[in-house]
Amino acid sequence: MITRRMTRRGFLGTGAQMGIVGAGALFAPRWVGQAWGQDLAAGMIGGPTGFDGCEAYQYGPDTPEGRAIEGAKALKGAGKVDKIVLGLSDGSIGQLTQPFPAGAPSIKELWERETGITIEIVGLPNGQEFTKTMQDISTGAGGFDIYSTDWNRLGDLAESGGIAKLDDFVAQYKPEWDDGASGYVGGAQGVALLNQYRGSTYGVSLDGDFQSWVYRTDLFADPKEQADFKAKHGYDLAPPKTWKQLDEIAAFFNRPDKGMVGCSDLRNQGWGYTNWYQRFTSMANPNQYLFAEDGTPLINSAEGVAATTEYVASLSHHSPDAISWGWPEQYGSFGAGNTAMTCAFSNLPKFLDNAGNTGSVVTGKVGSMLPPGREVGGGLIRRSVLWFSLTGMVSAQSKNAEAAYLLLQWLGSARIYAWMTANPGGYFDPFRLSDFSDKLVRQTYHDYHMDMVRETVARTVPTINYAGATAYHNALDENLMAALTGAKTAEQAMADASDEWAKITRRTGEDKVIEAIKASRAGWPTLVDPI
Repeated sequence: MITRRMTRRGFLGTGAQMGIVGAGALFAPRWVGQAWGQDLAAGMIGGPTGFDGCEAYQYGPDTPEGRAIEGAKALKGAGKVDKIVLGLSDGSIGQLTQPFPAGAPSIKELWERETGITIEIVGLPNGQEFTKTMQDISTGAGGFDIYSTDWNRLGDLAESGGIAKLDDFVAQYKPEWDDGASGYVGGAQGVALLNQYRGSTYGVSLDGDFQSWVYRTDLFADPKEQADFKAKHGYDLAPPKTWKQLDEIAAFFNRPDKGMVGCSDLRNQGWGYTNWYQRFTSMANPNQYLFAEDGTPLINSAEGVAATTEYVASLSHHSPDAISWGWPEQYGSFGAGNTAMTCAFSNLPKFLDNAGNTGSVVTGKVGSMLPPGREVGGGLIRRSVLWFSLTGMVSAQSKNAEAAYLLLQWLGSARIYAWMTANPGGYFDPFRLSDFSDKLVRQTYHDYHMDMVRETVARTVPTINYAGATAYHNALDENLMAALTGAKTAEQAMADASDEWAKITRRTGEDKVIEAIKASRAGWPTLVDPI
């Protein structure tokens, strides 16, 4: 599992990895504007200066960023904290240490100058974030104030006692994650999805790993392709609304003799089942849940078998090597013009639809679309998933828990996060309403894509992030792989996965798993599209 994660992050982050800048920083609260040769806008107490449009990222005292800065300064002034140790995935360090755009300070530099509190960044090898986190927790080393690891580990880490509950800090400093204009998509539902476990806040999202669909606009707009497709299927060639349409369009474009793959949403171990999730969870209105509220697995059902049957059948329009394809192969094939459609992280256009990427032949030819769905109960149910997504968590061993939370609130707030995610120096991806309307973010990720990603987030269901998450996912993964390779039928794969899930629930503790399942319902979307 670690190897697979390293492959993806290494592939995307190679050019973005940055060294850690020096830890020393002058303590100069309210001196930010002078430090970079400009004054702050009227009424602002902090934020970057030195570039056109910097005012959009500045903040007043009664804002989440302002309250975080003032709280941190008070702790510093009282002699309670001098340094925060942040464990951060190697590939994302650049977004904190690399100034962006020209003339701006870095995120790290700005925080240190405004608060006087040093951020010591400890780089974690890509794919080993959770391993390093558990080493620190299990040994009692206390080497970090903040862990940043994948969202799916939230429940395991909370149940281990290794991360702090943040409810009191949230109540005191008011992060406004549910703000209707700049907060999380879905408001309280988005907050429950991203930051909470069993109804309490344990993390602050620093990433937007929502699985997003893209396609080749040049293929879909080609008059001959349009005529040939309509002649075969009787409807116009367009981005698919349903899974049936996606499979038909993918089969149409799948041309092995020409090196063309119809669709390359992943089928490999460790990643492929996120695409099974999308097919399964769209089978009921408003959602086909993974578990009943009493903890009973729902995958050993007609819906589970149907999703698995589709999942296996879709190999016919994938690469012959689909079960071994990871992110390098997927991004490489799409960038080489050899894939018609795919589902990937939202950064695909950022990397491949970029004039600076001379290795991509699809620049200017990428389109973005909503996830496919199903007509159920009078509505069109389109569902995507959240998978991985680096999340900041405060170590339960930290002696600087309040300051650590305040750094996370500041980093994850509307103005600073938009500025940070627009920075090409790493792979934190946009997910807040404020990100999708931000000028710099839209330049980096493209206007056409940001509007569609915003709507994808609104249709995203959670994968498992409660205690036992790794075991649940491994059981599903192994059985789906058995179905893909023909070792098991779809029926047997779902029956066996369901049996394993029931055992994991009993082993983990039925009461706490059931409580987590019930609480997780708050993070599921209710949006239903018209047919």
